[in-house]
Amino acid sequence: MQFKDTARQALFAAALVAPQLTSAFYLPGVAPTSYKPDDQVPLYVNKISPVAAMQDYRLHSVVSYDYYHPAFQFCQPNGGPKYVSESLGSILFGDRIMTSPFDLRMLRNETCKPLCKVSYPEKMREFINDRIYQGYSLNWLVDGLPAGQKIQDELTGTTFYSPGFSIGDYQFTENEEEDEKLSFNNHYEIWIEYHEVNGNPNQLRVVGVVVQPSSLAYTGEPDCADNHPKLIFEEGDKNQDVYFSYSVYWRKSDTAWATRWDKYLHVFDPKIHWFWLIDTAIIVIILVLTVMSILVRTLKKDISRYNRLDAISLDDLNGTSAIEDGVQEDSGWKLVHGDVFRTPSHPLLLSVLLGSGAQLFVMTGCTIAFALLGFLSPSNRGSLGTIMIILYTLLGFVGGYTSARTYKAMQGEQWKVNIALTPVLVPAIVFAAFFLLDLFLWAKQSSGAVPFTTMLVIVGIWFVISIPLSVAGSWLGFRSPQIEAPVRVNQIPRQIPPVTTYLRPIPSMLIVGLLPFGAIFVELYFIMSSIWFSRIYYMFGFLFLCYGLMVVVCAAVTILMTYFLLCAENYHWQWRSFLAAGMSGGYIFLNCLLYLITKVKLGGLAGIVLYMGYSALISFLFFILAGSIGYFASWWFVTRIYSSIKID
Repeated sequence: MQFKDTARQALFAAALVAPQLTSAFYLPGVAPTSYKPDDQVPLYVNKISPVAAMQDYRLHSVVSYDYYHPAFQFCQPNGGPKYVSESLGSILFGDRIMTSPFDLRMLRNETCKPLCKVSYPEKMREFINDRIYQGYSLNWLVDGLPAGQKIQDELTGTTFYSPGFSIGDYQFTENEEEDEKLSFNNHYEIWIEYHEVNGNPNQLRVVGVVVQPSSLAYTGEPDCADNHPKLIFEEGDKNQDVYFSYSVYWRKSDTAWATRWDKYLHVFDPKIHWFWLIDTAIIVIILVLTVMSILVRTLKKDISRYNRLDAISLDDLNGTSAIEDGVQEDSGWKLVHGDVFRTPSHPLLLSVLLGSGAQLFVMTGCTIAFALLGFLSPSNRGSLGTIMIILYTLLGFVGGYTSARTYKAMQGEQWKVNIALTPVLVPAIVFAAFFLLDLFLWAKQSSGAVPFTTMLVIVGIWFVISIPLSVAGSWLGFRSPQIEAPVRVNQIPRQIPPVTTYLRPIPSMLIVGLLPFGAIFVELYFIMSSIWFSRIYYMFGFLFLCYGLMVVVCAAVTILMTYFLLCAENYHWQWRSFLAAGMSGGYIFLNCLLYLITKVKLGGLAGIVLYMGYSALISFLFFILAGSIGYFASWWFVTRIYSSIKID
């Protein structure tokens, strides 16, 4: 046990020092499967997903399909395909894993083995041509590994495996008036890499899968000869017959089973990550030093002068000039000490959002920590989504407790409404938006549409586990002592003088929200590419550092804004700090719009609505997360400085 703890600590330290190498160290999500010669190796099929099209390297669709969608008419196994059990997260991310007619036997090479013959009518041929033009790819799984294609990174020169392979080829034409030639791949050359365990020929494990698809217009039975022209769907009402075939070749490899995912977990241009992290770290250091300069030196001087002035009796003052000096000292942020802890407008809504933000903050941090330690290996499909749902459900207690303590500190009276809204408001908004977007996927017959039974399971988990935990946390929060303000609140609100332009609500939100967004901008680009282009994201070391830098930047810049706001004698810092920090979520949505213009080319209302809807959901959740970080940082700052001065 001690050895395991030491190894885990060493793994954690190595992941912090070299985030780009974390892909080589993970705790596998599934146990290895050993095969003997001639044992059957199952090949499962997954969804048909869109990737970047070959003609312009842009994403043309966000709708995925089941492998056995009626329009594709792919060959089915005897007795029909059967679903393979999946995790909750895998279903939510659109995986639809099913059995296939491919017969793979360990170490048995197969050349040009026929699958089936399919007759395609005109409408189906047009449908498939549209999918080829949009860059759709097939996704297979062999022993849990995605079947992909070899790709060479032009920047680093390294070769890696990209999951999935194209459903067809796009042939460019020199004459713009000529139609593009779209060929359909009907032959699959499957290369499987295997590894002998300790040199034992009876313990063989799959460590790599590569598929080289080709288009062969057979005139009769498949023979896989090179002289066949490409299979191009012809125009006309007559049905067109297509023969499917495949070949299997086994290749011995020195790659161990524990590191077989290294070929898939490719870090695109790691120098960009390091340069951006260094630049962001420099910004964080400057920002933190600025905050320390203001808080440690300036505020300390202000507090000492204010306390000294308060201790001096008026009888000991000599002349009116000293009194005027004393009045002059009592200015700026010290003048609003009687209003700074006044209950903000809409305290119920603010407390509910802060409770949800605290819940998201802890869930995000724990998820990244689990992923950093290797518990969310891509070999365990859907583990990331599953752990996020489990953590958010169990952390309902944190959300309820935070919301109740905050609402009680704001002297709120509708405590029953607070208990009810905390576990319902934000999840209900997210679930309603998710359900509406799912209707578009159902209408498009997409595999990404979450089944109705799965939605009932999520609602059941929500009501049975999350809401009771949130109610328990709220009950404990209201039973706890009230957080007392360090100074008394005046009965009559103080009039707020006009402020400069940069301290007005909209300019301050734009300025404050920009810096936390800048801390995660580069990592956000790779996350977006992973979501929309069906790539495997496993750079959790970089994500961990970016998340920490984002939290520090968000807290520091919000504290600075709050200080300048109080110096301008404006005591409405509660909502201002929440909205200003949360504006980084608005920048994420603007970045998604820019991504839509530059990297995505969606044609059709459904694709645009889906893209905008999911982007808005992500931005909304980040808005609550960043806003809560900004509020609690400002609350700590305001409580700290006003508890250090003496007020009669």
